[in-house]
Amino acid sequence: MLLSIRSLTKTFPGTRALDGVDMDVAAGEVHALLGENGAGKSTLIKCLTGAYRRDGGLVTLEGVRIDPRSTIEAQELGIGTVYQEVNLLPNLTVAQNLLFGREPRRFGMIDGGAMRRQARGTLERYGLEIDVDRDLGSYSVAIQQIVAIARAVEISGKVLILDEPTASLDACEVQMVFEVVRGLRDRGMGIVFVSHFLDQVFDLTDRVTILRNGCKVATRPTASLSRMSLVEHMLGRALEEVVAEPRAEAATGPAEPLLQFRGMGRTGVIEPFDLDVGEGEVVGLAGLLGSGRTESAELLFGARPAQSGTAHDTQGPLNIATPRKAIAAGFGFAPEDRKTDGIVADLTIRENIILGLQARRGWARPIPRVEQNRLADTYIRQLDIRTSGREKPIGELSGGNQQKAVLARWLAMNPRFLILDEPTRGIDVGAHAEILRLIRTLTESGMSVLVISSEIDELVAVADRVIVLRDRRHVAQLTGDQVTGSQIMRAIAQEAAA
Repeated sequence: MLLSIRSLTKTFPGTRALDGVDMDVAAGEVHALLGENGAGKSTLIKCLTGAYRRDGGLVTLEGVRIDPRSTIEAQELGIGTVYQEVNLLPNLTVAQNLLFGREPRRFGMIDGGAMRRQARGTLERYGLEIDVDRDLGSYSVAIQQIVAIARAVEISGKVLILDEPTASLDACEVQMVFEVVRGLRDRGMGIVFVSHFLDQVFDLTDRVTILRNGCKVATRPTASLSRMSLVEHMLGRALEEVVAEPRAEAATGPAEPLLQFRGMGRTGVIEPFDLDVGEGEVVGLAGLLGSGRTESAELLFGARPAQSGTAHDTQGPLNIATPRKAIAAGFGFAPEDRKTDGIVADLTIRENIILGLQARRGWARPIPRVEQNRLADTYIRQLDIRTSGREKPIGELSGGNQQKAVLARWLAMNPRFLILDEPTRGIDVGAHAEILRLIRTLTESGMSVLVISSEIDELVAVADRVIVLRDRRHVAQLTGDQVTGSQIMRAIAQEAAA
C-alpha cells in the first residue's frame, strides 16, 4: 500500500477532531475523502501534510513510517496538496510559479531560457501548450489548477491531495482537470480527492472513505455504492430512520408570494434559480455541504453579488445588491458561523443585540442607553438567554445562547424576511428545541423565514416547503405531505439527469 493511516487521532481543547481513523491509498488510485462539516477531513489532510502534528496513530508511506513536522517536510517525503484556492502567485509567470525555488541556474544566476524550456516540457505532459511567459493570473482558474497540480507533482510525486479542486470550475473545466488527474493515476500516483460534488465522485474515483464526527464510518469501492447509500453514510442515518411525518398544517406553497426571486445566480457559485416566499412561510433549503445552500442565501441577502436575477415584493422591484440594501428592504441574515460572522465576542450581550439597529440608524444617531437596556432586557427575557446580566461579554455565553442573541439582533430590527443558516448547529438539545419553537412563533406573527439546515428532521419539523440543492443547482421542491425525511433524502441522492 502506498499510503497507510492507522488509528490517527487529533484532539483540540474540548474536541476530538479525529478519533482512531484508518485509511489506505493505493498507487494508481483516486480515493475520495468525504464527509459533512466537522467530519474531520481538513484535520486529516493537515495531519498528513505537516500543518498539524497528530496526537496518536501511525502513518506510513511506501512502508516507511513518517511524521512530517511541516508542509515542506511533507512535500520532501512525497505528499503534495492542491487546494480550492490556488496557492500560487498570480503576478508571476507560469514558468516562475512552476519552478519557484527550483529554478535552473547558470553561473549562479537563474537561467531564464532553461526555465522556460523546462516549464513547457513539464506542461506538455499535462496536455497544456500555453505561453509560460504570461502571468499565471491571466489564465483561467482551470489552467491555474493544472499548473498547481503540475508543481505539486514535480515537487512531491508520490501522493497528491486535491482539496475541493473543482469548486470554482465549470463543467468543461472540470473535465480538463479530471483528464490530468486520470493521467496521474495511470502513472501510478496515489490521489486523495476531497469534494462535495457526488456526480464528480462517481465519475472520477476508485474508492471512497467517509468520515463523520471525526470517525471513519466506511471505506467502499465507489462502484459498489449507490448515491442513496453514500448519502446515508454521510448523514449518519438510514433512510427508514428519517421518515418523520410532515407538519399537519404544511402548505403546498404560497398562494400570493410576499417575495419573488427570479433567475438569481452567479457563475461558478450557484446556477440561476427562482424562489417564491409567502408571508409567514418557512422555506427550507436542504442538500449536502457544498450543494449551494449558503451561496443561495448569500445571493438573496446581497452578501455575495448576483450576476443575474431580480427580486420583487407585492409593491414592485427590490434592490438587494448589498446587505445594506437588503436590510433596507426588510431582510435579515443570521449566518452559519456565528463566532466569525455573527457575534462580536468582546462586546456585551446588550451591544451585540443593538448592533444591527444602530448600524441602520447610523452612528451619528446613537440609540439612547435607556432604549438599549430595554431592548436587551426584552429579548433576554423573550428568548430566555441564560446570562447573569445584559453587560456580560457575549463570548462567555454558551453556543445556544450566543445564537439566541444573534437572533435577537435581527428581531430588534423587525425584518419581514429572515434567513437562518444552520440556526441550531453546535448547540445543546434544549436550546435546539427552543430555537425551533421560536421559528414557528416568528412565522405566526407574519415573518417569512428561510432555514438552511443539514438536519433533515429539523427541516421536516419546521418547513412548509423544502427546496433541495445538489451540485450548485436547485433540483427539487417538496411541498405539503412530500416534506418527509425519505423524500428529502431521495431528492438529495438522486442521480443527476444525463
